[in-house]
Amino acid sequence: MPERNVIDILAGCGMFSEVKEAGFQRLGVMSRICKFPKSYNVFREGDDCPGIYVVGEGLVRIFREGPGGKEHVLHMVGPGGTFAEVAAIGGLKCPASAQTIEPTTCALLPIAPFRKLLEDDHELCLCMLTGMSSWVSDLVGLMGNVVLRDAAGRVASHLLQTSSKEQNTIELPGLKRHIANHLNLTSETFSRILRRFVQHGLISDTSNNQFQILDREGLERIAQ
Repeated sequence: MPERNVIDILAGCGMFSEVKEAGFQRLGVMSRICKFPKSYNVFREGDDCPGIYVVGEGLVRIFREGPGGKEHVLHMVGPGGTFAEVAAIGGLKCPASAQTIEPTTCALLPIAPFRKLLEDDHELCLCMLTGMSSWVSDLVGLMGNVVLRDAAGRVASHLLQTSSKEQNTIELPGLKRHIANHLNLTSETFSRILRRFVQHGLISDTSNNQFQILDREGLERIAQ
């Protein structure tokens, strides 16, 4: 597979989908490629924000750590996704930590030139706000999923969101314990619900972390 360049990575990111050509090229010029190995701490909560990261390949978990050392996964970012965007735009410290789940390639928009571009190009700001609206919508959906659904509903909703509708295949990203934590479940509860879905003929377990949806309507009823 050919190596991704910054323009390719930015072009696959929804946050910049509404940015006009001139602004997009300026973003590309300031960006640089960052490659991280598996289990690499990109930054820790409270660090100075390096800028906006756009994932080209790989997977990153964003998490916070409680007073007792317990971690909670806020979300996981795959290709086309961004992280540290709020801190970069607001000029804030990193509000959470970021760690790679697998080898990851990102485009980084360094915070100083990025904020200078926002100050100089108001049209770019408006276009990015439009692109961020879908990010906010996804975040609201995630909160609703965790707060309003029971455990089985959360898992069913996650499987539906993760699946390929064309082939009804599911490949769970990363470790199951990270996904369980992301859904505010224990690893045991998450695994038990998956087994129950298999037993009831809703999904089939094809291999490690890979599943096939057999009854999409059944999963949708549970998710609702």
